Amino acid sequence: MILFVNALTVIDFSYLCNKRGAVGESWIVDLTLHGQLNEESMVLDFGLVKKQIKGIIDDCIDHKLAIPSIIQGEVVAYDDYRTLDCTFGDGHHLAMSAPHQAFCMIDAPVINEQSVIDFLIATIMPQLPSNIDKIEIELKPEHSKSFYYHYSHGLKKHDGNCQRIIHGHRSQIGIALDGMAMPRLQKQWADKWQDIYLATAEDEIKAEQLIHITAKKDDLCFAYTAAQGYFEMVLSKVRCDILPVDTTVECIAAYLAEQVKLVHPDNDVKITAYEGVAKGSICYA
Repeated sequence: MILFVNALTVIDFSYLCNKRGAVGESWIVDLTLHGQLNEESMVLDFGLVKKQIKGIIDDCIDHKLAIPSIIQGEVVAYDDYRTLDCTFGDGHHLAMSAPHQAFCMIDAPVINEQSVIDFLIATIMPQLPSNIDKIEIELKPEHSKSFYYHYSHGLKKHDGNCQRIIHGHRSQIGIALDGMAMPRLQKQWADKWQDIYLATAEDEIKAEQLIHITAKKDDLCFAYTAAQGYFEMVLSKVRCDILPVDTTVECIAAYLAEQVKLVHPDNDVKITAYEGVAKGSICYA
């Protein structure tokens, strides 16, 4: 017997890529379960699928930085935190210190849809009832109606997992002037922010203030303390854009509206900023 749940959840996370650095991603999760009927004449109650399996996925990878087994650097585990230090193929540097729950270690040479599917199946199957023989997972991005960009960020004021300093999203962007969509401007900003880290100006510190990691020349340094613990990060300048506001989607939309309005002062500006799949913020200027 087969049971399926489409769009069970969305994984919003970042992962390390030797070519692209830290890549923000959003994947929709479709799930199929194969097994025998239980005493309730079900493979598994939909309520349990949505609660239990979604919960496992959220706990193991959502809003984390996924790290493959092969990186040009090292990850070191301490009692209360881990450190990451790596240099990518283009010479750009990234280092991070954060509580253990901010990391997702995946035993695969690269992070892609298939390696994450294998990781999720291996994590989920031991926690399912014995009547379930097999699960299948499909990961897919949202169908894009506009240009999009991959970004990572961290929100120190957030009470949930968004406080983790490197997690991210694959996000569409909409820009309209006087009610008319402007694909050229959408592409311009999508290209500018492709594989970017969006930082908040008040989180920037000097290199000598770092506690657990070390900066290199031309690195930017950031740190903050949030509910889950102390976070710090350094990365090459070219991989980062520093905003004067928090990088919530509301503030990103307002920032974009302000920037576009500066260039087009005589037009009515509408920004539709997404945070991952099917959610976001609208701002006018």
